[in-house]
Amino acid sequence: MTFLELERHASHETVRNYGSDLRQFQAFMQVEHPGTPLLDPATVQTESIRGYLHWLNRKHEKSTSMARKLSSLRSFYRYLQREGMAGLNPADAIRMPKQPKHLPRVLSKDDAAALMEFPSDQAAGGLLRDRALLETLYSTGARVSELVGIDLDDLRASEGLVHLRGKGRKERIVPIGDVALQAIQAYLDEQRLTKTRYPTAKTLCVSSPIFRNSRGGRLTTRSVARIVARYSNRLAGGSVSPHTLRHSFATHLLDEGADLRSIQEMLGHASLSTTQKYTHLATDQLLAVYDKTHPRAGRSAGPRVVKDEKP
Repeated sequence: MTFLELERHASHETVRNYGSDLRQFQAFMQVEHPGTPLLDPATVQTESIRGYLHWLNRKHEKSTSMARKLSSLRSFYRYLQREGMAGLNPADAIRMPKQPKHLPRVLSKDDAAALMEFPSDQAAGGLLRDRALLETLYSTGARVSELVGIDLDDLRASEGLVHLRGKGRKERIVPIGDVALQAIQAYLDEQRLTKTRYPTAKTLCVSSPIFRNSRGGRLTTRSVARIVARYSNRLAGGSVSPHTLRHSFATHLLDEGADLRSIQEMLGHASLSTTQKYTHLATDQLLAVYDKTHPRAGRSAGPRVVKDEKP
């Protein structure tokens, strides 16, 4: 786990998941193959890992979860190879479980605008923070882990930019809109006013987190998820996750003519193929608008059927 943290720069959540996955595999091996040491790839065969995946499948484990567990085993034995403790990787010969293809939920522009307004801008404290938080997520397309990592000195308000720290400690600078900056400023002004009223409150400095809890500490990703769910629950489609705002950010940019390369840079995607899924989202939205508004679309009762008419 130290290798993951220090050399791979994995997040705490990733390290926790890897540890849990390895412990589960070890428990499986102790039941199915008693006495087999986990650290010895010579005794842990490819068939043992296949049996483990079949066991997970019988437990109705999601394919995404199974893929992560297989990835954990591959990384573990790859590390053993690197350290000279293993010659072969028993997980390499196994294909990743097939993943279901589904498009993520995206808010309409009207729903996104409504969500931003749910926290009252006339209220202080938590509601001002929540408004700033929602605006920042939608304005920048930041991952929730990137959002909670933003410090005061990461914000370059005069230039309309913010510094984000992404996966694997990769960093990027992205635009942030005036509306989001105004919401952040209102929230920070209230924090400074709180310090004036209550001298024991924590002082804001350049290395302070922008988004803080009631005790002055940095908000957690779970807290942000709860905040987003609480407000978005008022939308007609029900609550969404912070990642939905990231999807909405990218899709709405594409709708307005932004090119994929620019969106890729703003999202921090290593591969353009990851960003290309938003072209499918945009097409689906385009078809939905067409079907709903064009008088001759003819799809309200189901898919169009073209019949060959006999003369």
